Amino acid sequence: MPNATATGTLYIISAPSGAGKSSLVNALIKRLPFVYLSISHTTRAMRPGEIEGEHYHFVSKDEFLSMVNQGDFLEHAQVFDNYYGTSQVWVQQQLDAGHDVILEIDWQGAQQIRQKMPEVTQGIFILPPSREALQERLEKRAQDSAETIARRMRDATSEMSHYPEYDYLVVNDDFYKALDELCSVFIANRLTQEKQQQRHVVLLGELLAGDQ
Repeated sequence: MPNATATGTLYIISAPSGAGKSSLVNALIKRLPFVYLSISHTTRAMRPGEIEGEHYHFVSKDEFLSMVNQGDFLEHAQVFDNYYGTSQVWVQQQLDAGHDVILEIDWQGAQQIRQKMPEVTQGIFILPPSREALQERLEKRAQDSAETIARRMRDATSEMSHYPEYDYLVVNDDFYKALDELCSVFIANRLTQEKQQQRHVVLLGELLAGDQ
């Protein structure tokens, strides 16, 4: 019997740089086919190994500001010296199709999203197991200068101070344990009474009809 489509959930996932957020999100998407990752627009330079349209949509500062003026972004923020933004049209299309969508954004963007779409938004914050582990991960990237790493470490405390604004906390000490915990959040939220009632309206009607 056909199922109705329940509106998807919009997940905000935030973390300080180096906490392993992107690796966890990429693994989660491979494991859960109903989850989609929003590809942000950014003005920062492309890093080695990154692909246009897969990791980010890379645009100039003038292009980005033009999109802001046109109201194209669900949220946008300046992080360090660059701008990041989320396409409003794409996100809404995915939610209407019943897909769950992940936004990898910082606390500034998260606050904007909650104000606009509080009814469909859940927040997950990923923490490192220690400050020492965070610095070690940043140094192993070998992509940033010592000055940039020092700045990211200074900003990590400010970023992590916003964890109370999120619904779930995941500590990324053991990668596969953290991945299991992330997946459990997505699966459990799709099994709520409200979501299941929307999906199985025909089945529920038949089950409760009895022998009438």
